Amino acid sequence: MDRMISYASVSEEDVVLEVGAGFGFLTRRLAPCCKRVLAVEVDSRLVRILRRELRGTGNVEFIEGDILKVSVPPFDKVVSTPPYSISSPLLFWLLEKPFKCAVLTFQREFGERLTAPIGSENYSRLTVATYYRAEVEILENVPKESFFPPPEVDSVVLRLKPRKTPPFKVDNPKFFYEMLRVLFTQRNKKLRNAVTLFLHKKGMRRAKAVKIADSLLFHEKRVRTLAPEDFGAIANELYAKLEKG
Repeated sequence: MDRMISYASVSEEDVVLEVGAGFGFLTRRLAPCCKRVLAVEVDSRLVRILRRELRGTGNVEFIEGDILKVSVPPFDKVVSTPPYSISSPLLFWLLEKPFKCAVLTFQREFGERLTAPIGSENYSRLTVATYYRAEVEILENVPKESFFPPPEVDSVVLRLKPRKTPPFKVDNPKFFYEMLRVLFTQRNKKLRNAVTLFLHKKGMRRAKAVKIADSLLFHEKRVRTLAPEDFGAIANELYAKLEKG
């Protein structure tokens, strides 16, 4: 826990978000190090216990509810071991927020998906979407025996830093993410087939979708072999064509 706080370079000026306060072990370590802790916990019983046990700690604000649904005040950094069941939606939620740095413990497989090489088994839409928004670094492996109660899988601690400037141009991020979601369901197919499916889902006639898909520069490549920058270029081209009608 202390290493996580150190990895995030938490200072007395920082407002720190913790997702999944649980029994408050990390909360107690964070409170003396920062300006304010925003501790989010969905279990109302745990929130009652934490409020009682930490009532003398004036810089901890407990927020009861689902992090994806509750209103959270602005924060500078995130230090957290969130529930593994919400790893993916939490990551996308976080990437839409302004913050300086996040140090998070995730399931090892999930962490490896975020940093996977192009074409590898773990290369996914998460890899591409995260690369577009942030720099990701795996800091250490954490064996399951380090937790109580121990989970069934090993974990990793990683650091996420939002990019000041994206590494490539995306004209419409929402469209880009939507395209990634569909294309990576066809990761082993050729791009032309995956794009045809995507455009058809968008309401385009199949014949027109095939024509557009065949006109793309990388249409014969497998989806899993494309670089993040390639997906950006494809999304921009498809978005422009759909806007023209």
